[in-house]
Amino acid sequence: MGRRKTAAAPGAAVPARGSSRAADGVISEIREKHKLELENLTLTKHPFRTLHFFMLAMLQYLKRLATYILSKRALFAVLIVLVVIPGVTLLVTDGLHKKHVQEFLNYARFVLWWVSLGVASSIGLGSGLHTFVLYLGPHIALFTIKAVQCGRVDLKSAPYDTILLKQAPSWLDKKCSEFGSPMYPATDHSVMIPVFDLLPQVQLEAVLWGIGTALGELPPYFISRAARLSGSELEAVKELDVAPSTEDGPVASNVNRTKRWLLSHSQHLNFFTILILASVPNPLFDLAGIMCGQFGIPFWEFFFATLIGKAIIKTHIQTLFIISLCNNQLLYLMEKELIWIFGHIPGFSANLPSVIAKLHSAKEKYLSPPASGSPSSQIEDKQWNFSFAFIWNSVVWLVLMNFFIKIVTSTAQDYRKRQQDVEMELITDSSSLSHSKTN
Repeated sequence: MGRRKTAAAPGAAVPARGSSRAADGVISEIREKHKLELENLTLTKHPFRTLHFFMLAMLQYLKRLATYILSKRALFAVLIVLVVIPGVTLLVTDGLHKKHVQEFLNYARFVLWWVSLGVASSIGLGSGLHTFVLYLGPHIALFTIKAVQCGRVDLKSAPYDTILLKQAPSWLDKKCSEFGSPMYPATDHSVMIPVFDLLPQVQLEAVLWGIGTALGELPPYFISRAARLSGSELEAVKELDVAPSTEDGPVASNVNRTKRWLLSHSQHLNFFTILILASVPNPLFDLAGIMCGQFGIPFWEFFFATLIGKAIIKTHIQTLFIISLCNNQLLYLMEKELIWIFGHIPGFSANLPSVIAKLHSAKEKYLSPPASGSPSSQIEDKQWNFSFAFIWNSVVWLVLMNFFIKIVTSTAQDYRKRQQDVEMELITDSSSLSHSKTN
């Protein structure tokens, strides 16, 4: 009898181990199903389902915002009494203060516009809107070309006379004669303005844009720090711990390899390494922010390094590059180098004068002051300006639509991912409970 009981004990454990393996198989199958569902949750594949989860996420955010406002209602009441009511009173009443109020509103809109563009450029974990290419870069280029055409740098009526939402700067369509005689005389049929005379004219909006890019890097840091304090690990860091997939393309593989290298050298993160990463165009800086939050880098150390790198160093590098690119000085240096190179090529030196003449005509066409020509030439210029504006506006709207689609898709996937995590937690708990009962 005793022998039969001792022999039956190991056999009784076999169904328990089998049920445990079956439960693990079911859980892994559910995880794969959830992963596939998230990959297919896009506006192109399932638009109505994606919009449904996006609206649910927005309602959840609004509910949290309302709860926060109600919890701080005393603070908001004081803010309304001290700021909102006096501000509205100053706006609706007439008097000597009206001019100063309007000037303050112009500056406020100017600051808010460029800071918001900077935030939109860096927020979203790599899916941000490239506002330097769309707004700041063209603004710097247009101002530089206009200054070279007119031989003056005092084109703005005020510091906030820049590209704004649905508003072009006043200097863009003005004739050079309206600004006065050139301050920088022309040499060799071209105007040369020193780079550091042009820089202060576009420096303020560039710095504001850089401040916005630094502010846009804060959400990944705070999200990662909150995950660390709660004892969990962020999904972006978990993905880097997984072995590289053979299905990834060469570009994705190189990017992931670079991310893993950054993660493996996280012990070297400090003020100076963050400053260096923020001072150059770096699409992987989001990961640096996540790592700083995950590994406990102090907030002010991260923020000041990011602010100095992005708002001071990187923006000035980009601004000086655009100014040099659109200034006659860089074209003149390039022309001299090309003449020297092609002059040493046998058989090409004979055609060099005609090539130089064509370069000069092209330069005078785009960087010289427009002369008052015949009505037909004016109509042709208007048609060219209209076609260019139409193409540029179309490109901007396409980029904006792509940005909106990414935001909607990412928000919907994040909301659905949280639901899946709750479902998996319930399934895991029930599986563990049934396993303990079986044992």
